[in-house]
Amino acid sequence: MSKFSDLINGNQPVLVDFFAEWCGPCKMMAPVLTEIKAELKDQITIIKVDVDKNNAAAAAYSVQGVPTFILFKNGKQLWRQSGAITAQQLKQVIQNHL
Repeated sequence: MSKFSDLINGNQPVLVDFFAEWCGPCKMMAPVLTEIKAELKDQITIIKVDVDKNNAAAAAYSVQGVPTFILFKNGKQLWRQSGAITAQQLKQVIQNHL
């Protein structure tokens, strides 16, 4: 698997989902992310980061709550939101940055 830093520094948008196993809204977002990946296919990479297992990554991006979504492209943070979001809203954000 590619390293996290390699992925977010690429020229393809990367959506990082900071989540936790115990988080209800995080579980609700799983099918939304699957749907978006199915629609956008190779236009987007989606990475799930378990904050309980990857404290350093969560701390590096000041993730306070889960789920937190951060969209990266070329190493830059383009968009960020904490909390659940609809598939339509998330798809729109991603498409704005393709």
